[in-house]
Amino acid sequence: MMMHPSYREMMEVVNKESEDDTTPIVSSRYSIVMATAKRARQIIDGDAPLIDKAEGKKPLSVAVEEIYQGKVHVLPDDTDKN
Repeated sequence: MMMHPSYREMMEVVNKESEDDTTPIVSSRYSIVMATAKRARQIIDGDAPLIDKAEGKKPLSVAVEEIYQGKVHVLPDDTDKN
């Protein structure tokens, strides 16, 4: 079963937001998975979905759509976590 959008498509969308065209915001599928999982957890914990017609969809599906539509911004891989 293929996921739509694909990891590659999601990475392209996220990396379009990069201020520096040579440094991608995310460089691996792992980064996309972690960002999507974090957003899904926020939805589970009570954050309102940022997309239309989210009712009845699983939090992970909502998170994928939010990221793909550019409603959620992913921070660069090398962000300092202090």
